Amino acid sequence: MNITFLLNGETVELTNVNPTTTLLDWLREERGLTGTKEGCNEGDCGACTVLVTDADSAKALNACILFLPQLHGKAIRTVEGASGPDKEPHPVQQAMVDLHGSQCGFCTPGFIMSMVASHTNGATDHDTQLAGNLCRCTGYAPIIRAAKAAETRDVPDWITADQSFFCSQIPRGEAESRGAEPPSHLPENSNELAELYVQHPDATLIAGATDVGLWVTKQLRDLGPVIFLNRCDDLKQITLTEEEIRIGAMVDMNRLGDALADLHPSYAEMIRRYASVQIRHAATLGGNIANGSPIGDNPPALIALGATLHLRKGDARRSIPLENFFIDYGKQDRVPGEFVEAVTVPRQPDRLKAYKLSKRFDQDISAVCGCFNITVTDGTVTQARIAFGGMAGIPKRATHVEAALIDNPWTLDTIHAALPCFADDFSPLTDMRASATYRLQTAKAMLERYYREDQGEITNVLEVSA
Repeated sequence: MNITFLLNGETVELTNVNPTTTLLDWLREERGLTGTKEGCNEGDCGACTVLVTDADSAKALNACILFLPQLHGKAIRTVEGASGPDKEPHPVQQAMVDLHGSQCGFCTPGFIMSMVASHTNGATDHDTQLAGNLCRCTGYAPIIRAAKAAETRDVPDWITADQSFFCSQIPRGEAESRGAEPPSHLPENSNELAELYVQHPDATLIAGATDVGLWVTKQLRDLGPVIFLNRCDDLKQITLTEEEIRIGAMVDMNRLGDALADLHPSYAEMIRRYASVQIRHAATLGGNIANGSPIGDNPPALIALGATLHLRKGDARRSIPLENFFIDYGKQDRVPGEFVEAVTVPRQPDRLKAYKLSKRFDQDISAVCGCFNITVTDGTVTQARIAFGGMAGIPKRATHVEAALIDNPWTLDTIHAALPCFADDFSPLTDMRASATYRLQTAKAMLERYYREDQGEITNVLEVSA
């Protein structure tokens, strides 16, 4: 595969690229740009953060799980390129020096590039923007002070120049491999993708690579044929009508959270805790669903909203309730050559609450994710959709609990009467994140929390003040 991109303002053309070479390895081993650090090599620590700009946005991304073909037609800035052509420091670099934001310095390049991205985008929610960067030396206080100090400084022209420059200079390039191992393809739209996937049903689809990247960096797997979806812009659309919300499979988590903020704010708030800014820029809704993980955070919320999944194989399309897609652990209702095209959610009054329980508030995998969508009419429960992640081998509805609620008065007595039904719906496992007993107890507590919040009580400890 031949690809072209900008690196720190200069055009780079690569031929016969190994499609599963990560940007991190290429920067350090082929270009000698060692400022980008390898920490966890799985997207958790942020030491490898780089700035990636395209025609739509500038994003902080983890170079350790970013494959080179995903960069075709984009502009990349490493920490070496954060400063200007005459070595003048970027405002966030100067602020870090002035306010003593670095000690050992291993994590500092990643912090700098996350701060460059947020500064470029005018984002000032620094605790959120930097949640994907870990520091064990300085502590976060001087780093946050540095980010705040740089807020009013202008975005340097060498950063803004990337967008206009690469749009006119970078061609489409070669779309598929020519004899490279493993074979790889870079379709431009979903029609090309559909044709390719029918021809190569054994290929690994790579969307954001936030999971597949670890197959390479941690499991050292040979992926075989691969198809990258990142240039399929028609799969990145969000369409709102009076009847439904249609979300393309390649919509990333940050865009999804923004789109749902006014419609279903509890879901959007859960997405804010979904990994880090860097991961959310890369991770896609379709990837999170197709992965089939029993602890994926999106499926429970979407199932509670009554979502429909749209699948495509070649020119044939079919639609199924999302909950029916998950058959058993590691098994989904998807045939070879078929891919997730979109998800639709019916427009409805917001009754959804999404509760994510994890050991850390930010950037952690759920032990239990409970999502509740209960309709109450004249004091009686008329509809209930309750779905959980982390309680079974698949994302799963609590149908017995739902039945115990429907047609009964919306009271605490009804809630308490329904609690034993959780044992009929779920037989959770004990693992490193939580015991089976704890999972059942917390699932029950989430239902009572939903009721108490609906009655106007304060239940979120993060919102309690003296």
